[in-house]
Amino acid sequence: METPKNTLRLPVSLDDMLRGKSVEWERLEYKQGWNPEAVLHTICAFANDFHNLGGGYIVIGVAEKNGRPELPPAGLDPDTLDMIQKELLNLGHSSIQPMYHPLSTPCEVDGKWILVIWVPGGETRPYKAKASLSKDRSDWAYFIRKMSNTVRAKGADEQELVSLAATVPFDDRYNQQAAVADLSPRLMEEFLREVGSELADEAQALPPEALGRQMNIVGGPSEALFPKNAGLLFFNDDPRRFFPATQIDVVWFPDGAGGDRFEEKTFSGPLSRMTREALDYIRRNYLKETVVKHPDRAEAERFWNFPYAAIEEALVNAVYHRSYEIREPVEVRITPQDLVILSFPGPDRSIRMDDLREGRAVSRRYRNRRLGEFLKELDLTEGRSTGIPKMLRNMAANGSPAPEFESDDDRTYYLVRLPVHPRAEQVTGEATGEDGASAQSGAQVGTKQEPSRHQVGTKSGPSRDQATGEVAGEVTGEVKRLLSVIDGEMKRVELQSAMKLKHEDYFREAYLIPAIQLGLIEMTIPDKPTSRLQKYRLTEKGRRLLENQ
Repeated sequence: METPKNTLRLPVSLDDMLRGKSVEWERLEYKQGWNPEAVLHTICAFANDFHNLGGGYIVIGVAEKNGRPELPPAGLDPDTLDMIQKELLNLGHSSIQPMYHPLSTPCEVDGKWILVIWVPGGETRPYKAKASLSKDRSDWAYFIRKMSNTVRAKGADEQELVSLAATVPFDDRYNQQAAVADLSPRLMEEFLREVGSELADEAQALPPEALGRQMNIVGGPSEALFPKNAGLLFFNDDPRRFFPATQIDVVWFPDGAGGDRFEEKTFSGPLSRMTREALDYIRRNYLKETVVKHPDRAEAERFWNFPYAAIEEALVNAVYHRSYEIREPVEVRITPQDLVILSFPGPDRSIRMDDLREGRAVSRRYRNRRLGEFLKELDLTEGRSTGIPKMLRNMAANGSPAPEFESDDDRTYYLVRLPVHPRAEQVTGEATGEDGASAQSGAQVGTKQEPSRHQVGTKSGPSRDQATGEVAGEVTGEVKRLLSVIDGEMKRVELQSAMKLKHEDYFREAYLIPAIQLGLIEMTIPDKPTSRLQKYRLTEKGRRLLENQ
């Protein structure tokens, strides 16, 4: 018997899929055995992508209980895998209209073979499928997903689905002004390694066309392939070539919005890099923590002028939900009184502004489903309408006034205003004595700047013996593990891949920054810490430490 081969590498890791770490449960369906009719209806529902979530995945050979997979899997007979995939091909030709063909791959889990079917949202929805594969019935029906179930679309749902006729969100459309060569294999591989995709190990060996198809950012017939807009926004070094004003403008008004002085900095590039660099810049330059010590108690008060988590949610949401057909940048305006994020257009008309302000709004349709999928895999957003509730919680936890949300009746723009913490404004706006005591409260006040989440700094850290140059701080197991995988000069994504670590923030905080602060590794471009060409290498101290272990 010939052993089944994996014919497709999935865009997310199989481990994450089976344990629901990076894919919402409503986008997954588990089936213990092969049932062509049930699978057909679910393929139709995922292809219709009624809520613009990006399609979904069907895992055959895994039983489920209360929506969760039962592991180890029940598995499939390896001799049936080829037959099932041929039947899938036939169903796509004869039992769904317009024709639709999902992607499938056999995978081995705990010694058992399963079949994973990846069903991206279709290009030519709405799709309908045969209601029954019985020869006695010939009726067709539309199917959609509701929560974790595949159901037949009826009444208002059917009318709404039909109204979407052949409407594909902008980020999922082919861009006929670009070529597959405009996609950067380097950026694609870095993304796959960062999110822990199984495809990362094969990325270098695959032609760009094949890699793009595997990631669903390239499509069309083989003789006329085109990249999709989502691919160009994430995997081209300068998306502004195709989408003018794809940038974030950060403007600081030290004298307030009506003042004559201002400082402006523009961030551009692939969406993830652009967003992270803008957030880092804001965090380094404009976020400060105030510490107020009271004479009558030991505990000091601590609060930020603007909580970083609220800014991150607001800015990532603006990048996610803006229209890239409108030639207007995302703008961040910072004054001593507030931080305002402006994007175009506004929220969907189905969302009531009162619900939005209260954090109760739930969007039924997302403007950029593929962008949201990529941002979620990078842990920059959660999706599922959680951004505004998180902003409200983070502002309240910091003791700040509630954020304000604004749009017009035509929803031509969307503005989020984060008021400064009232006491932070008071402290920075009043003269203080030499000892830092506020003239008004008599409390001792100090401020410190927020360290960058994505920036690697070397100004603070464990002390070193000046005479011997030996490290005086603790060398943790994490740092030792990092040193052991460094081979010459390596990029961050290469280090993470070698250590099989998925989350960038955790890697930086637990491994990279401590190793740099201890003087055990160093940057190859220290004057440009965020350079895309940045690599890391062992110092002499690091090499001695490894030799002495």
